Amino acid sequence: MNLQINITRLPHAADLPLPSYATSGAAGMDVHAAVDQALVVQPGSIALVPTGLVMAIPKGFECQVRSRSGLAARNGVFALNAPGTIDSDYRGEVKVILANISGDPFTIERGSRIAQLVVARHEQVEWRAVEAVDATERGSGGFGSTGVHP
Repeated sequence: MNLQINITRLPHAADLPLPSYATSGAAGMDVHAAVDQALVVQPGSIALVPTGLVMAIPKGFECQVRSRSGLAARNGVFALNAPGTIDSDYRGEVKVILANISGDPFTIERGSRIAQLVVARHEQVEWRAVEAVDATERGSGGFGSTGVHP
């Protein structure tokens, strides 16, 4: 059985589709822009794009907001804080922060598919302070420490 999540369309999104999977194997659901008129995101700019959706994510889950690969690859437009998190206790309108790193303006029309939503389980943790953590083969090797080539 699929996880069921309560969702409400605000008045400015009443005619827009709910988030949906484009294919049967998709992990992310496309979410649509609930803008009243075309929104132009200038090169080097960001825009907060409304979706007109309010959702009740169950405790123990989060809804991640991710970029759409086609927008990023073809237009240089991506979800700025991806993956963004919609917490289980948030009940406001979901908005998507889009950034345009291309050299061209990008126009978002009403109903444009602007991001993907992925619902995922998560755990809350309690930190336990210890004198030292266990050793591993990698140790403290940081960025690039495992190299580029096999």
